Amino acid sequence: MPANASPPQSPHPAPASPLHAAVADDFLAVNRTIMDQLASRIPLVETIGQYIIESGGKRLRPLLVLLAARSLGYAGDRHITLATLVEFMHTSTLLHDDVVDESHMRRGKATANDAWGNAPSVLVGDFLYSRSFQMMVEVGSMRIMDVLSRATCTIAEGEVQQLTNVGNPDTDEAAYFDTIQGKTAMLFEAASHSGAILADASPEQEAALQYYGRYLGLAFQLIDDLLDYQGDAEAMGKNVGDDLAEGKPTLPLIQAMAAGTPAQRDLVRQAIRKGGLDHLDEVLAIVRDTGALDYTRARAEEMADRALAQLDALPDSPFRDSMAQLARLAVDRQN
Repeated sequence: MPANASPPQSPHPAPASPLHAAVADDFLAVNRTIMDQLASRIPLVETIGQYIIESGGKRLRPLLVLLAARSLGYAGDRHITLATLVEFMHTSTLLHDDVVDESHMRRGKATANDAWGNAPSVLVGDFLYSRSFQMMVEVGSMRIMDVLSRATCTIAEGEVQQLTNVGNPDTDEAAYFDTIQGKTAMLFEAASHSGAILADASPEQEAALQYYGRYLGLAFQLIDDLLDYQGDAEAMGKNVGDDLAEGKPTLPLIQAMAAGTPAQRDLVRQAIRKGGLDHLDEVLAIVRDTGALDYTRARAEEMADRALAQLDALPDSPFRDSMAQLARLAVDRQN
């Protein structure tokens, strides 16, 4: 699509779910702040920014900021800015990831790079990253800026690590977890950790919320990787087998190679090296028959249980209840 073309029809943000009920007013304020902060003198920046922001995501990372801060009694308003900038950080990574992965569909509709091209998508991603750092200054906490700036470096390293793993069937489980800790779990961790810092958490509570976010993020990524081999394409908004097509050695494939017969292992190795979907049906059968999907789900449930255990450090509240619900959702979802 030419840079000056009209955007495809973009849905309005989905209404807050019951998961957001404890912070419903805060969540509405975040949505308003997101749209305000997208303002730019360059119309295409706003167009692409609004398109990706309004694409129907759950906004879990800003939700984590709100719940973490409120669970510790925070009564100010800087958590709104903090939650917004975390969403901008996440959205910028989506724009960049879709370019790197050459993706054409996200959440059931065309990616921004498919609609406008790679260059505008990368540059608008840069804009959102830059805007997030402007908002960090507004929050006014050097400790929070330290957490978030370190997170951006870790996320970038995780993405590069994933890229270097593509086509490599020798990637082991430890390397896989190191990758998803960087590329996915780090921003979950930074969201809950920064919310705790904003609320002047005790050292015990701060550590608990930091690790809650980490384990929650790991659980979410494990289920994402599981759903790539057994999910419903319409529900997920992407195609089953996308990871295989890109040659990504995720845990279902790593475990299938570990538990399978030599012939099964060789076929999976070949599929990872080659990429594409020529062996999709055979690989789907192998990850199912070797128990690799069950193994991946069990690891996700382990991470969710670890996240839940961290909540013992928090006082009883509707916010803590929502975080417990979120940990359960991480492993029970279908998209």
